[in-house]
Amino acid sequence: MGRVLIVLGVVLVAVGLLMSLGVPIGRLPGDFAVRRGNVSFYFPLTTSIIASILLTLLMLFLNKR
Repeated sequence: MGRVLIVLGVVLVAVGLLMSLGVPIGRLPGDFAVRRGNVSFYFPLTTSIIASILLTLLMLFLNKR
């Protein structure tokens, strides 16, 4: 459990650094944004796929040890 928390902390720090450097996390091509009048809808399809792939690889790496 301790190793998982450490890795999660490192991942959060890395994402925070990328966001502070201006990397567009959450506004990638393939993310849908629809605005009509007073209603807006945002669906981060590409961001979700990338996050899923990264988390799958992370879990595979952690389970091998």
